[in-house]
Amino acid sequence: MPMMCGGTSEAKEATPEIQAICDEMKPHAEEKAGQKYDVFTAKQYTSQVVAGTNFFIKVHVGGDDHIHMRVFQSLPHAGLKKELHSIQTAKAHQDPISYF
Repeated sequence: MPMMCGGTSEAKEATPEIQAICDEMKPHAEEKAGQKYDVFTAKQYTSQVVAGTNFFIKVHVGGDDHIHMRVFQSLPHAGLKKELHSIQTAKAHQDPISYF
C-alpha cells in the first residue's frame, strides 16, 4: 500500500538502514534523555513523508526499556541531513509507535 503524503506508514520491522540512523542519533538521544545507553537497537519504525521524511523509531535501550525517537531527514537537495527532533522515554516493547 503506498504511503499517503502527510500520513504515517504502517509499523515495520527495523532494517539495517534504520539501525544506521539510530547509531547516528544515539549521542543526541542520550543527551536529550540525560542518560547513557549500553544497548541501542532499532526494533520497529514508521515514516511520514513531509518536506523530507520523519522516522518514528522504537529503540530497545536495555532490559524491558524502550524509547521512541522522531528523526527528520531532509530531502536530497538539502543534503539528506538528519536531526533528532524529539524522544519519548519510559516506553515498553508493546507500546505502539504513534505520531509525536
